[in-house]
Amino acid sequence: MNSSARATRVHFDQDCMWVDLSDGRIIGVPLAWFPRLLHGTAEQRNQVRISSRGLHWEVLDEDISVAGLLAGQGDQSASHTTSAA
Repeated sequence: MNSSARATRVHFDQDCMWVDLSDGRIIGVPLAWFPRLLHGTAEQRNQVRISSRGLHWEVLDEDISVAGLLAGQGDQSASHTTSAA
């Protein structure tokens, strides 16, 4: 089942990205899923461009689709390892 929901707003708290959708849902995902956002500044995160396909941060070189968020997918650009460094 495909959703036609589109992002209408993006905001952040200390640990999560929140995406308001056109159908009334709000998706919250951990910033840890998207290392570029996690390590970006609040100013950089707020430079999001919302399009019909998803979210784009030019300054952080990050693209996130609404479909991917709804499917529970994090950063798909490379495999990650978690470190305590």
